[in-house]
Amino acid sequence: MNAIVIAVATVAGIGILAGLLLAILSKVMAVPVDEKAQAIEDILPGANCGSCGFSGCSGYAAALSSGKTTETGLCNPGGSEVSAKIAEIMGLAAGEVVPMTAVVLCNGTTDAAERKMIYEGVESCKMAAQLFGGEKSCIYGCLGLGDCVQRCPYDAIKICGGVAVVDYELCRACGMCVATCPKKLIELIPKNKVSAAVLCKNHDKGVMTMKECKVGCIGCMKCVKACESAAVTVTGNVAHVDPALCTACGKCAEGCPKHVIEMLTFNGCAVE
Repeated sequence: MNAIVIAVATVAGIGILAGLLLAILSKVMAVPVDEKAQAIEDILPGANCGSCGFSGCSGYAAALSSGKTTETGLCNPGGSEVSAKIAEIMGLAAGEVVPMTAVVLCNGTTDAAERKMIYEGVESCKMAAQLFGGEKSCIYGCLGLGDCVQRCPYDAIKICGGVAVVDYELCRACGMCVATCPKKLIELIPKNKVSAAVLCKNHDKGVMTMKECKVGCIGCMKCVKACESAAVTVTGNVAHVDPALCTACGKCAEGCPKHVIEMLTFNGCAVE
């Protein structure tokens, strides 16, 4: 009996000593908490999207606190409201955050785009793209398997008619969908102005494009000639609109024979 008591007491004593030692070491080896960085991180949206150029929200908060950057308006999801709060904490001027939204530059729905095969593999755009570019004849078009949907932390993307569509009201311009799309079909454009957008990325020549998709850009240059602000260019047989130059006159959309160009107003949900 005495042996059992001694064993229990020994184990208990070791446990107490170990606990005391760990408590002392936790104090001695404690990493100092950066209160400013913590305060900034607490007001950031927590998407950890990297759109600020740093390794997530904690990285941006640490960079601000340490003086590596004084730009308070780098968080797109947080917008001007978060920028103002950061400026208050840091004693800096608040940077203006231009509201942005993601736009999927493809309108090749299942009704418009031809299919060259039926894909029955893993439900992933990245995986499907590795098999002859996917099931659509247009190897540049949206595959509609939802990699961007899964990646979006704000539930702002849906698949409609085999094409990803952004809900502009929910989009916070974190850019995670942009990085995820294997076809590079998604771009961020300003949300505070009407802008034209070419909903196509097909680089094939016009004759081939018309065989692949009913609503594909054929690079005819009519939009370039119609634009008076030099906002439209054609490179690699496909047109593209620079939203910074676009005056929203709508002449490019009116002159497009394939009706590929749309005027985006961002005044409501794009998902039907």
